[in-house]
Amino acid sequence: MEPTQHRRKAHGLTRIQEFLKQLVFGGNDGIVTTFAIVAGFAGAQADGVAQIGGLAVLVFGLANLFADGVSMGMGEFLSGRATNDLYHNRRAQEMQAIADTPAQERQEMSALFRQRGLPADDADKVAEILIRHPEMMADLKMTYEFGMHDPDDEDPGINGLFTFGSFIVFGSVPLVPYFIGDATQGTFYASVIATFSALFGLGLLRWYATREKLIRAVAETVFLGALCAAVAFGVGWLVGG
Repeated sequence: MEPTQHRRKAHGLTRIQEFLKQLVFGGNDGIVTTFAIVAGFAGAQADGVAQIGGLAVLVFGLANLFADGVSMGMGEFLSGRATNDLYHNRRAQEMQAIADTPAQERQEMSALFRQRGLPADDADKVAEILIRHPEMMADLKMTYEFGMHDPDDEDPGINGLFTFGSFIVFGSVPLVPYFIGDATQGTFYASVIATFSALFGLGLLRWYATREKLIRAVAETVFLGALCAAVAFGVGWLVGG
């Protein structure tokens, strides 16, 4: 069984829960990034949004959407690969240290256990057992000493695809009104409503996956997205108003 399949089966994870980070990160950035184009245009032409032209909004919005979406997906992929390489290089060094200086590594392991509340005698006994199992000892040291977790059950390519997909799906929502009608003040207001609806939906997705407080999950997502959108509109108004 593949590591990701084992993790999902063992812990009852749904796809949403497993890729929640990528879905929320990509979705929120997609919404805000695309609406920034709409808001920036509207801010620059606050006295006459119709002058912008729906085509201009769509061209810049879609170009920005797909360019940033690809960048986000590739960034997720590359960061995942880098994290994977760093983990395995660091772990190989730990394995070598356990083989070369077992007494020192045993003392370090015992100290780590004591820092986490184990009595000294128990910590020494556990460390003495672990020194005979270097693979397990190296895994524990990676977690306790370096705060790094085994990334083998993560697929950087799949994570990148989920980030890209979420970015495109959620990021396209602010542009929907401009596909339907001409660029008027009403179209911009419709885009604002669509943007807040997308942020609200993303907050619900976060709540569904985490089961944290509904108000917190939704309000935090909507507020931060709205703040970024307001900044985009303000910059457009200051520059082109």
